Amino acid sequence: MSAKLFDLSGKTALVTGSSRGLGRAIASGLGAAGAHLILNGSDAGRLSKAATELRAEGLTVDEAPFDITDEAAIVAAFERFDEEGLAVDILVNNAGIQLRKPMVELTTPEWQKVIDTNLTSAFVVGREAAKRMIGRGHGKIINIGSLTSELARATVAPYTVAKGGIKMLTRAMAAEWAEHGVQANAIGPGYMLTDMNEALVNNPQFDAWVKGRTPARRWGRPEELIGTAVFLASEASGYVNGQIIYVDGGMLSVL
Repeated sequence: MSAKLFDLSGKTALVTGSSRGLGRAIASGLGAAGAHLILNGSDAGRLSKAATELRAEGLTVDEAPFDITDEAAIVAAFERFDEEGLAVDILVNNAGIQLRKPMVELTTPEWQKVIDTNLTSAFVVGREAAKRMIGRGHGKIINIGSLTSELARATVAPYTVAKGGIKMLTRAMAAEWAEHGVQANAIGPGYMLTDMNEALVNNPQFDAWVKGRTPARRWGRPEELIGTAVFLASEASGYVNGQIIYVDGGMLSVL
């Protein structure tokens, strides 16, 4: 198979929530494959630091510090991209938050914040990207799901609902946009060594549970998502649509 199938040269990739964690790793991988990067995050200082680090690696990077839960800010960002001649060929909807709390103690505003950040944002950003992709006749959308796109776990109800929604949002995008040359797929990471999971990694009981429950017997590393992301962003996945690929060390494969 030709390496050109995975070449992203000449493509522009917008990655939400890319100042750290999974988004930072995915952005780095897409950039290394040749893509021009647009990093997004709500913390302008942290975003600038990430952009500087990626530029030091020889990557071409723009910064787009907007709040992915603010629809007006999203629309304005895409209008700015239009004005600057930045056509988003690849969108990675990665931004997300976690809230661990029993459901009976969960407030409606807390519920809504997680849904808005993890699910509604992917719809709104995806919609704005797709409007332009459809006009050009091509585009790649990669949504970031989770093991909870398939299975529930106690105390993370809004996250579970949002990530289950990501799976079906991805299929809905494929159903409507595939005929226009726009592909929508998702990645479902397993338990990864990220800032979001730091408290769990440092909890001996939970750490032992993850390692015992995962056939690979370890946590995943953010950079282990890069190969799947590049595949879904490239011509190598030309006839893949509406799918979610789990990168989980085998966790979903066993009882």
